[in-house]
Amino acid sequence: MIAPCTGVILAGGQASRYGGRPKGLERVHGARVIDRVAAVLGAETDSLLLIANDPGAAEWLPNVRVESDLRPGIGSLGGIHAALVHAGTAVIVVAWDMPFVPQALIAELRARGEDADVVAPESGASRRGLEPLCAFYSQSCVAPIERSLDADDRRVIGFFDRVRVARVPAEEVRRFGDPERLFMNVNTPGELALAEQYASTADRDDHRY
Repeated sequence: MIAPCTGVILAGGQASRYGGRPKGLERVHGARVIDRVAAVLGAETDSLLLIANDPGAAEWLPNVRVESDLRPGIGSLGGIHAALVHAGTAVIVVAWDMPFVPQALIAELRARGEDADVVAPESGASRRGLEPLCAFYSQSCVAPIERSLDADDRRVIGFFDRVRVARVPAEEVRRFGDPERLFMNVNTPGELALAEQYASTADRDDHRY
């Protein structure tokens, strides 16, 4: 039997502003980025959780539970920590500004999580060589993360040497699409325009959008 897993949309910190709005509420090909993330996570996990510190977050996805960082102001690692503690299960986290993470990759992360504490796809687009904000984490990560935070080590992958990490090799990631597109973040007007170009082809065979 597959262990329970919560899909977590990470919109932590102070909900970085983009054009006067939280960036995950921007639309790509007519669909909000947050809705795209919720759709792929919801299809492959048992429940959804939104980690956000913005006071308006409860209105973003009305049927999704919202929780905030337990240790605010420490970046993405704090969001992953909050996700695990609030969920009480294994989690698959996806940053809310990543509009093109495919459902099939989420399924792959969950499947590999049966034998690992962290499952992260390799990506040349990331300075870390991995995509820790599109990854699986088990409850076994909570204590190592807290040790890192107690030591003021805020690196997202700083605790990886204390848990079982499974990497999805880059050549396997490419089976799901171009990594630069799969893991792109919409942080600027230019990136939003580029996402629109991508979506005109990426959504052609996806009738949800």
